Amino acid sequence: MSSDLLARLRLVRSPGIGPVTFRQLLARFGGAEQALAAVPDLARRGGGKAPSLFSESAARAEIDHVEALGARYVSLGQGLYPRALGEMSDAPPLLTVKGDLALFERPLVAIVGARNASAAACRFARGLAHELGREGVVVVSGLARGIDSAAHDGSLDSGTIGVVAGGIDVAYPPENEERQRAISERGLVVAEMPPGTEPRARHFPYRNRIIAGLAQATVVVEAAPRSGSLITARLAAEAGREVMAVPGSPLDQRAQGCNQLIRDGATLIQTAADVMEGLRTMTGKLASPTYPFDHQAEAQNVAGPIDPPSELRARIIELLGPTPAPVDEIVRLSGAAPGEVQLVLLELDLAGRLERHAGGRVSLTA
Repeated sequence: MSSDLLARLRLVRSPGIGPVTFRQLLARFGGAEQALAAVPDLARRGGGKAPSLFSESAARAEIDHVEALGARYVSLGQGLYPRALGEMSDAPPLLTVKGDLALFERPLVAIVGARNASAAACRFARGLAHELGREGVVVVSGLARGIDSAAHDGSLDSGTIGVVAGGIDVAYPPENEERQRAISERGLVVAEMPPGTEPRARHFPYRNRIIAGLAQATVVVEAAPRSGSLITARLAAEAGREVMAVPGSPLDQRAQGCNQLIRDGATLIQTAADVMEGLRTMTGKLASPTYPFDHQAEAQNVAGPIDPPSELRARIIELLGPTPAPVDEIVRLSGAAPGEVQLVLLELDLAGRLERHAGGRVSLTA
C-alpha cells in the first residue's frame, strides 16, 4: 500500500479539504505526506481548531475495500489520471475506477439528456453513440435513466465510460445495476465518492463536472430548462470544451433546453458526422488536451514567504467579507505577493473561516 496514496486519501476524505485546497496544499508542500503533516498548524494559524483528519486506519480499510471490489484509485497529477479532467481547477483529487483505463487515452465525447426522454430521443442517442464508437470515440455519460442509458447501450461494444454520483459499488437508479456491471467489465466506471455512498441530490453536480471535464465535447439530447444536463453543458463551456445540442420541437418541454443552448451559441448537430466535424482540427486529427495538473509547476503560483508579516496578514483578511471577491483583486489591493495571499487563504480555509466560489472567488463564512 503506497504511503503517498494513503496520505492523499486521508486529505481527500478530511472535512474542509476540497479540490482547490488539495491542489494548493500539494503545490506548496511538494507532496501529500508533507501536506498532511502541515494541515493542523495551518488551521491553527488561520484562527480555527485543527480539523479532524481522516484516520489512517479508515483510509487503509477503504483502500482494502476498493481492491476487493476489483477497482483502483487514480490520483490527480499522476500518469493514469485523465489529462483533460486534470485541467479543471476543481478536478477531483482522487477517482475510484473499475474497468479499462486505456479508454481515458482515446477521444471522449459526452452524451447527456433528459431522464424522462422520449422514445425517439433515446433511439437517436443510442444510434449517435454507436456511430461515434465506429469513429473511435469513447462515449461518456452519467448512468442515469433515459438518454444516459441509451448512450451507454449504443457504445458498450466500442467504448463507454459511466460516471456515477455515488460509490463505485452503488448502482443508481437500481434498474441500472446490470448495465453498470456490464460497463465495469467492458468499459469503465468512474466515481468520486467513497465506496458504499448512496447518491444524494448534492452529489449530482459533482458528477456532472467530471462528465464535462473528461470530454472534449458535450452533446445534449433533450433537456428541460434548468435541468442537470444544462449544468453539464455550462460546465463544459466554462472549461473551454465544445457544447453541441440536438434541436427539437418548440412544443416539447424536453427540447426547450437544447433549443436554448443552440440559440446561445451551441453547435447544432444532427448526425455523428456533425460531431466529428466539430472535433477535428485543421490538420484532420482529433484535438487532444495536453495540459495535466502538475503540482510542481503550480508551486510557482503559490511560492512566497512561509509566514507573511502580521500587518500584511491583517490587510489580506480585512479585504475579505461575506460577499465573494476575486482572489486576483485581493492580491492587487493588498499589495502582497500571490503566494502570500494564497497562504493566508489556505489557512483560513482549513480553519473553516473561508468559502470558495466559482470563478476563483472567495468570501468569509458567515
